[in-house]
Amino acid sequence: MAVIAAVEAGGTKFICGLGTEDGKIIDRVSIPTTTPEETMAQVIEYFKDKKFDVMGVGSFGPIDPVKGSKTYGYITKTPKPYWSDYNLIGELKKYYDVPMEFDTDVNGAALAESWWGAGENLKNVMYITVGTGIGAGAVVDGKMLQGLTHPEMGHIFLKRHKDDKFEGRCPFHKDCMEGMAAGPAIEDRWGKKGFELADRDEVWDMEAYYLAQAVVNYILILSPQKIIMGGGVMKQKQLFPKIRKYVQESLNGYVQKKEILEDIDNYIVYPGLGDEAGFVGSIALGKIALEQK
Repeated sequence: MAVIAAVEAGGTKFICGLGTEDGKIIDRVSIPTTTPEETMAQVIEYFKDKKFDVMGVGSFGPIDPVKGSKTYGYITKTPKPYWSDYNLIGELKKYYDVPMEFDTDVNGAALAESWWGAGENLKNVMYITVGTGIGAGAVVDGKMLQGLTHPEMGHIFLKRHKDDKFEGRCPFHKDCMEGMAAGPAIEDRWGKKGFELADRDEVWDMEAYYLAQAVVNYILILSPQKIIMGGGVMKQKQLFPKIRKYVQESLNGYVQKKEILEDIDNYIVYPGLGDEAGFVGSIALGKIALEQK
């Protein structure tokens, strides 16, 4: 069986490892995301004595995943210090002469969840991560969604909650979804980190209000067969019933499907792959490189 090298390039940490084409993890290591020079030196060091056939790289965005584009393989204009306009795939190609597949970490996670996780055997699946940032990936008819570039569903615009005076903290848009509902926005608005606010119902009610609006938009535009929500903020499991309730209220019976009307507990769910969804997503990207090889 082929061995896949996998890199999940996150804003906080890079997870590097090896996996198999059925999504199993052989080995993995976590490297803090600092500057490209420091971080990539450790990535190269990890893989230098490893044997593998292909590599899958899932990255925080924005990135350029469009093959043939002059900036293919780059992390583009990102608020993450030091990483704007960084040629991630170009750097890896200097050291490893293997086929590589590059996409967003969330597109990879959506693919992995559709193959091996909560969306197994479904052709239309969405994966949303709510953590330091908010990102979402979609698998449509069995393929990751890509067009002009990759989806940027974490930056859609939402109706403001009537009790919310917080201006939002997205450096590009202020009060887009990420600016209002990512982990740092919760901390800025309420003065404490999310896990310290676990028993404050009003915190999670407002959070669910924003996340549910986004989910409603995704349902109306993409019509996914399952919506999978992960990331650090979604570990507050009290969010799920609130999100489901707000989604049903907002749709108001407009989408007449039992998955939403009767069985929403199994429609909006936590990742089947748990915390590994992003890393296994990079293995899934590697599997695509293997198939194209």
